[in-house]
Amino acid sequence: MKAKNSDWYKYGWSLDIKNQSWTENTIDQVAFIIKTLNLKGNERILDLACGYGRHSLEFARLGYQVTGVDLTKEYVEDAIKTARKESLNAEFIQADLREVYFKEEFDIVLNLGDGAIGYLETDEENLKIFDCIATALKPGGKHFMDICSGDHADRYFPKKGWEVGQNAISLSEFEWNKETRRMLFAGWDIAYGEPVKVPEIMYGDPTRLYTMDEIQEIWKSRKMKMIQAYSDFYGKPVTVEELQLLVYSQKLG
Repeated sequence: MKAKNSDWYKYGWSLDIKNQSWTENTIDQVAFIIKTLNLKGNERILDLACGYGRHSLEFARLGYQVTGVDLTKEYVEDAIKTARKESLNAEFIQADLREVYFKEEFDIVLNLGDGAIGYLETDEENLKIFDCIATALKPGGKHFMDICSGDHADRYFPKKGWEVGQNAISLSEFEWNKETRRMLFAGWDIAYGEPVKVPEIMYGDPTRLYTMDEIQEIWKSRKMKMIQAYSDFYGKPVTVEELQLLVYSQKLG
């Protein structure tokens, strides 16, 4: 598998993503975040790389004040349409995360479904997302991210996987460059009731992954502290055997 161009994250996104299996558990994921972060219901939330707003909108339905930011115009327009239709207290901004600046305005910042962490061209650019998070949080504010684990990649990549959803089966392939710390990911969805085509080996999305130790060092230099980590949205303790890594951190007061 060859890597896509370094600006791959700007292209190829569509609302077809709504049919993918990993988008189906949004309500449960939001409930887990509320419980884990001990939210009261009056927090102001910033959802970075929010996609079509699946988490932002669910938080807004529960009464939270939410701001979502995403680079993809189609996603932002769809989120705005849904928010207006349901009269939700949510706003959505189309922008590169490096272009938005909030100074200690939010109680909660989220990066879910990767939240664009590791997507950018270089290590230096990727660290700007962590800067954006730390700057946007109020002292004592909380951050929650859902990413892929660099510790897992070191041990188990390359590998293939599959997941059964309500509308399709999702196939995935993962490769790993230990020197650049970049994962190459390619995925295919086989929709139920449609003719099946042979998947083609495509170019992979190059994503910088982080180990637990790296995340702790990144946060330490930004006056943030890791509070807890999990391997799924049901509270499974973090383990190198799982690709998914959920990290709850807090900005020091």
